[in-house]
Amino acid sequence: MEKIKSFQIDHDIHKKGLYLSGESNNIFTYDLRFKTPNGGDYMDNASMHTIEHLFATIVRNSTQKRNIVYFGPMGCRTGFYLLMLGVKYDEAKDLIISCIKKCLQLDEVPGSSRKECGNYLEHDLIGAKKLLVDYLQVLEG
Repeated sequence: MEKIKSFQIDHDIHKKGLYLSGESNNIFTYDLRFKTPNGGDYMDNASMHTIEHLFATIVRNSTQKRNIVYFGPMGCRTGFYLLMLGVKYDEAKDLIISCIKKCLQLDEVPGSSRKECGNYLEHDLIGAKKLLVDYLQVLEG
């Protein structure tokens, strides 16, 4: 069986940051790496779930909303994938920074009621904002 692209990355040398992890059919896959792989420090589920709601809402309401294919968490709890149609690295990075700043302004989690979310009780807005601030520093650093 062919090894998928994300398993071909050497996770022992991969660091926090933003990476273009693949491009196919003009769909660019970005790796938003919040935590160092295998570093022993991972995102907790509630904060990660909240970031998914915050960022997905903001990015799907951005100027690039027509180019958003997918945003979601990595199972290893070290980051997120953002798939975009035709959006190159520098433009994607600017968009991600802008969206994070807008996420930090929100005082409630979009789509977090029982009717809107399959695990509505597991959110942590304070924890999510801490992770977003830390990641923003990595991107702007």
